[in-house]
Amino acid sequence: MDNATDAQPEQNADFTEIDPRIFDLYDEYCHGPMTRREFLNRAAAIAVVGGSALAMAQALLPHYAEAQTISFTDSRIKAKYVQYPSPGGTSGTMRGYLVQPAGDGPFPAVLVIHENRGLNPHIEDVARRAAVEGFLALAPDGLFPIGGYPGNDDDGKVMQKSLDKDKLYADMLNSAKFLKAHGLSNGKLGATGFCYGGGVVNALAVDLGNELNAGVPFYGRSPLVEEVAKIKAPMLIHFAEDDPRINAGRDAYRDALTANKVTFEMHTYPGTRHGFHNNSTPRYNEAQAKIAWERTVAFFKKHLS
Repeated sequence: MDNATDAQPEQNADFTEIDPRIFDLYDEYCHGPMTRREFLNRAAAIAVVGGSALAMAQALLPHYAEAQTISFTDSRIKAKYVQYPSPGGTSGTMRGYLVQPAGDGPFPAVLVIHENRGLNPHIEDVARRAAVEGFLALAPDGLFPIGGYPGNDDDGKVMQKSLDKDKLYADMLNSAKFLKAHGLSNGKLGATGFCYGGGVVNALAVDLGNELNAGVPFYGRSPLVEEVAKIKAPMLIHFAEDDPRINAGRDAYRDALTANKVTFEMHTYPGTRHGFHNNSTPRYNEAQAKIAWERTVAFFKKHLS
């Protein structure tokens, strides 16, 4: 099923208060070599009506403490960091944030894959959200082999870019295998991820075949069309409406999924930009993120129980 643009509630007010040129510049900053200082300086040079471009740019920087939705002390979950082997990865060892629902299990398992800056507090919060819904969640930190998430996204972005892409992906693939085989897992594995992590979910769907039971990428790079035939897992694929870099591959991906008879849903969310699920910045669209997350939880419960 492909809902080209879902008719849903109006976008949140914060989204409309920031000049689109600032959003575009922020996207360039997030996904390229631009430093924070350069981002703010370039933003300040943009003339806007009725506001400060610099203030708009500063507002887009993440505020993780205020964005937390599930506390790590929540009685419904148990959270800890775990280490596990990762042959062929950056160092041979990986670390992840493992969150289990209260109770003895086994539980359906969900891998939560970060963006292009390591395991930041937002992704840890998403893992806790998944655990509250009854899933054993693992959020791997691709930066662990070189010191771990450094406490800020700017350094995290530089660190992740410095890694060998194939070895980083091997660490994510090994994380999926570790989680699926975990003693608290029921043997059913789902994966979700955002931006870089969304692209990893698509790649895992190709490489794991029947070993992946459900995939939910958020605005991630599509796999090569010729590899789509290897996908066996049901897929729920989320796109932002205004995200030309990622959406360039959307139609070909949809057509390949259809041609290869892969079970899938594909949704494009109106009034959204890349990163709309991340509630730590004004790119967040509360109404659409809620719909996307509810669909995600329902999809995992359907295919992993």
